[in-house]
Amino acid sequence: MSKEYYKKRIVDLRGSIAKEREAKKKDNAYYAALIKKASTPSGKATYRKSKIDRAASHDRRIESLKRDIESAKASLKRCK
Repeated sequence: MSKEYYKKRIVDLRGSIAKEREAKKKDNAYYAALIKKASTPSGKATYRKSKIDRAASHDRRIESLKRDIESAKASLKRCK
């Protein structure tokens, strides 16, 4: 692969991280609203659990993208 490929890949991955962070914010706001509107304690607990699970999913995706960036940086160094 060429240097340009890895440079573009790094830029694209950084954009993906930004999108994932925005999605995490939107999901948190969505679940916070659901928790606030829930009428039963069990409903609130279910929404809280869903909120935590969803946030963890976003965090895992962000960490995966960060690892991909590090890999691309290492590959870029090997190209030089």
